Amino acid sequence: MSEPITVIKNEYATLLYHPDTKIVHHTFHKPLGGDDFRAVLSAGIELLIEHKAIKWLSDDRGNSLISPEDTAWARDEWSPRAVATGWKYWALVVPDDILARMNLKTAVDSYLDMGLRVMVFSKPEKAMEWLINMGSATNE
Repeated sequence: MSEPITVIKNEYATLLYHPDTKIVHHTFHKPLGGDDFRAVLSAGIELLIEHKAIKWLSDDRGNSLISPEDTAWARDEWSPRAVATGWKYWALVVPDDILARMNLKTAVDSYLDMGLRVMVFSKPEKAMEWLINMGSATNE
């Protein structure tokens, strides 16, 4: 198995691409918003396009409540662009913060309405395992 490609790595987030499984994978290390938040998600869209990837693992355990402005941007601008690339499977590792979880529940519901398959996890290993198994002939 080849090593993941590191696209972004800073104090706020890491964005990886796993070439063997074609999975886009971000990890938020601490709360972030604005340009830092948007840069990670926008770079992820570029990976979806470049590699014709359809799977994304979001490890949001280090994040907290997303601002109303970033929530609106993700819903109105980022989401339609991401879904238009062919994105189909989203594994979400949720933070412990209950308010952040509630905020993410709204996002999950809207992505389900867009036709994405979404699963929520507490451990990134389980999320990765689910994604690797999704999209195979038996799970399509």
